[in-house]
Amino acid sequence: MDDLKAIAVLIDADNTRLAKLESILHELTAHGRIVVKKAYGNWKKPTLKDWESKVNRLAIKTVQQFDYVSGKNATDIVMVLDAMDLLHTGLYDAFALVSSDSDFTPLAIRLRESKAYVIGVGENKTPEAFRNSCDDFIFLEYLDAAPAPEPALPEPAQPEPAKPAVQAKAAKPVRRRTAKKEEDDAAPNIQEIHSLLKTAYDKYQNEDGFANVSQAGDFIKRAKPDFDPRTYGYSKFLKLINAFPDKYATKRYQDKERASTVYYQCL
Repeated sequence: MDDLKAIAVLIDADNTRLAKLESILHELTAHGRIVVKKAYGNWKKPTLKDWESKVNRLAIKTVQQFDYVSGKNATDIVMVLDAMDLLHTGLYDAFALVSSDSDFTPLAIRLRESKAYVIGVGENKTPEAFRNSCDDFIFLEYLDAAPAPEPALPEPAQPEPAKPAVQAKAAKPVRRRTAKKEEDDAAPNIQEIHSLLKTAYDKYQNEDGFANVSQAGDFIKRAKPDFDPRTYGYSKFLKLINAFPDKYATKRYQDKERASTVYYQCL
């Protein structure tokens, strides 16, 4: 995915964040060369009035589409038609659809059926159907965000201090919902990732009983396009694996050029 030769970036201005626009282009540039940059909207709307200076500076071509009927967004159709026109030129091997709107799910599916690589870019609220219709999905919340602290490994239990012989009657504790409990409830289910790591291990392990971490990461991305280790509190995929020493062991292999590759084993 990091050597895409020609990427067409199509931006739904009504359903993305202006403040993240430059970061989106930087993120996509890491995957290949951006050839087309287009933003779609009714630029007479007050909600889009701040876009002009930034799209001009970033050399993004704007496509104007008036609303034919109040309350209906005609720009989605124009963006879909442009995507299909670009697809049929055969000049682009990847399309980046920048939107949190699930209406672009059929477009993503159609582009993939034509063997184009599809990258979705949107907010966490983006419906799962659109995220899973892409080859890769990038969350806006993680662009330019400060890295979250890695979850600490559990510390060994400390012996409890001896209780005094006589104690005053303790007040009945008030049950409070701790911040840690709230975080645990809000956190996504990492068990799905453990299951995918096990599947990748069974599929890709070598004769030493180890599987390539990078290869496993690619497999998980294909199975779960919106996978990002930052969702689970880890800045890197390898850090996620290393955080579970009871589940995985890792080792490094060096090739003849002394390049190092990390492998893992399910315990």
